[in-house]
Amino acid sequence: MRPTALIVTLRMDDASAAALTALRSAHFPPSRNWLDAHITLFHALPIAELPRVREDMAEIANRTAPFELDVDRVQFLGAGVAYAMSAPEALRLREALATHWSGMLGAQDRQWRGPLHVTVQNKVRPEQARALHAELARDFVPWKVGATGLDLWYYMGGPWERVGGFAFCGSASIREEA
Repeated sequence: MRPTALIVTLRMDDASAAALTALRSAHFPPSRNWLDAHITLFHALPIAELPRVREDMAEIANRTAPFELDVDRVQFLGAGVAYAMSAPEALRLREALATHWSGMLGAQDRQWRGPLHVTVQNKVRPEQARALHAELARDFVPWKVGATGLDLWYYMGGPWERVGGFAFCGSASIREEA
């Protein structure tokens, strides 16, 4: 399948990514769970803009220090559940990229209002989502997730294919991966 769009995500520290991916694996319908846990910043950038997107991501990542997001609450999505996150640095980062890309943003990315989140369940019956929401909310204790870079993906009609990544300056991650 050919890619139909570009997706930009905020990279999490390895321990947080592993823990949230394990939750996603436990609660996401297996037939629909093609991805590890992720924090989507942009949902659908044009494929034709790949060189510009990569250049802008590299520039922004090069001047952004790693930061932490506060995992604030368990969020009910109707047909799923997510962990909502906040960090002023993340909002400034997203706004800077949105400004660079204003002419290429689709409606979903133009109208984005947040919050940033990691979906751990989706595409289930509302009563199943309500039950998981109640379970996770009952034991919820806020925590922090490290943001260490940006990742770029091809949207492949469901699954994603990684295009590359850009570590934040001072991050222990590799500067840019192909």
